[in-house]
Amino acid sequence: MLDFATVLTKGGLVLFSKSYSSTLQPGVSVPNHPVDALVRDVLVEERSGKMAEDGFNKDSWKVKWTFENKLGLIFVIVYQKILQLTYIDELLELFKRAFTNTYGEELTKLDALSDFSSFEEKFDDIVTRVEAKDSEAKKHRKPRTFQETAQFANTVAGQQPQLPAKEESNNDSKENDDSTDSAGPTTPNMSRKLAALRGGRGGARGRGRGGKSAKPSPSRTDSEQDITKGKQKRTWVDGLAGSSSNEKLDFSDTKEGDDVAVPEALVGTAVGSRTEDGVYDALEMDDAYGGTEDEFADILAPTEEETKASKPTGVFGFLRNLTSAKTLTKEDLDPLMLRMRDHLISKNVAAEIATHLCGSISAGLVGEKVGAFTTLKSAVKQHMEPALKRILTPRTSTDVLRDIFAAKAQGRPYSIVFVGVNGVGKSTNLSKVCFWLLQNRLKVLIAACDTFRSGAVEQLRVHARNLTALEEGAVVDLFDRGYGKDPAGIAKDAIHYAKTQGHDVVLVDTAGRMQDNEPLMRALAKLVSTNDPDKIIFVGEALVGNEAVDQLTKFNQALKDFSGLQTPRQIDGIILTKFDTIDDKVGAALSMTYITGQPILFVGMGQTYTDLRKMNVKSIVNSLLAGL
Repeated sequence: MLDFATVLTKGGLVLFSKSYSSTLQPGVSVPNHPVDALVRDVLVEERSGKMAEDGFNKDSWKVKWTFENKLGLIFVIVYQKILQLTYIDELLELFKRAFTNTYGEELTKLDALSDFSSFEEKFDDIVTRVEAKDSEAKKHRKPRTFQETAQFANTVAGQQPQLPAKEESNNDSKENDDSTDSAGPTTPNMSRKLAALRGGRGGARGRGRGGKSAKPSPSRTDSEQDITKGKQKRTWVDGLAGSSSNEKLDFSDTKEGDDVAVPEALVGTAVGSRTEDGVYDALEMDDAYGGTEDEFADILAPTEEETKASKPTGVFGFLRNLTSAKTLTKEDLDPLMLRMRDHLISKNVAAEIATHLCGSISAGLVGEKVGAFTTLKSAVKQHMEPALKRILTPRTSTDVLRDIFAAKAQGRPYSIVFVGVNGVGKSTNLSKVCFWLLQNRLKVLIAACDTFRSGAVEQLRVHARNLTALEEGAVVDLFDRGYGKDPAGIAKDAIHYAKTQGHDVVLVDTAGRMQDNEPLMRALAKLVSTNDPDKIIFVGEALVGNEAVDQLTKFNQALKDFSGLQTPRQIDGIILTKFDTIDDKVGAALSMTYITGQPILFVGMGQTYTDLRKMNVKSIVNSLLAGL
């Protein structure tokens, strides 16, 4: 039934391994090994959405594990996730107990890490006995008899079993139908039912509620009937002369001779800085939301009972507190972690992620010894702060400029696709990214691939005009094909046009779509698989909590399912918008990076082209811990 079992130290040393599968052999390198994935995605980077008791899914395997914190050990069992093995938790506990009882003393010595292969026989015996116990339990499991059900108890008590409303109505109809065959008189209700049955669908359609005939609709005139045939194109009347013209309604194009007036408000006061090499870099997000260590004390401060219990009683009690150390238990940590979880959720962290994070911290603390002068506050903080930083710290490079110049050296444009749900600010933040690129003397082409939303093309045209006027010598062109066209084809033509015209970067704007809209998600996957962009950026709001998990999970899954490629592309980075509206509720940043494992490239802070900031991990962590 099992595939693999192993014992690891928290430092990564394998003490014992046992394989029951030809695929997972000890010492043999396996691509995407489930234990490697567990260590990388769960134990190191804290990016798994599942807690230990639920298991961790990797391809066709399910992985379950438990800790022995006193000795710094991790016990892991791998099996096929298609199998519903109910005894794994019991097996893990017996596995841990037997191994620590056998080698616990040796593991505390420096020269004890030698050979643990003798444990294999004992482990096989544990597995055999647990499987036999489970098999025996299944034999004795029988379905409940009628006498054991609540319905039988009601019958004995003289109560009639209650039937669902649907069944009652069916029974009523059966009784009425049966009564029509008899010679007895029919009730008015039965007569209406019979009339509906004899009339078929037409009779039912011709009746109103309660069996009354519906009133005939009044006759319409010929002109009214012509209108209902189809929606007529609206004609905008210009002036009193009656001439129709749409030109005056289009304010996006600058007519010849008009002055281009760019408001100064489009450029904020906080402009990015240039390095010694002349590279323009966006400002880093400030630390305005950071909490202090004193604010952390409210939730982590000991209760009155804990304070009384920790107070020394007499001289001997004082000396005992100096020399003794407390071993943390799950019961000690559960109330604190429950408050910690609620606090993280109040900061817009998704509930599932907050639960997993607190469970992971608690599992890492159980069994550890805390010195007499070490408070529970400091012990939890020592584990929580690094865990948050591990999640938020980028695993991949965030130096987009380096990649752009590398593509430019190859003689091709660098393409970036902006995706996201409706109304998050994709077009606005695309223009902010465009301003940042223009400051680095790059030629930008904006591809208007939102062919669905009215005004999307005109909005981008206004941005292109303003950006060109803001920066002398800037090259910002708009590539559009109007509305109702295939976005994948427009993006492909835009990239080809950029290559022939010497543009450095192509920014592809896409239509906003909800994550559950399958036709639009298929269209997005087609655009990505057809053009293979260099970067896929998800634009999300800082206001969302649990919704961020659903959005990112389904966007990634759609790109994977509908691509038709063996190695599909997924989201490469995130821009978090409306960050100036949330105060210290920055949990969406944690949720989004946790789900995708991809970095937050920029944070949108305002309404001007310069309101683009680099994420500050320390500031986010301080904000999450503020007010605890």
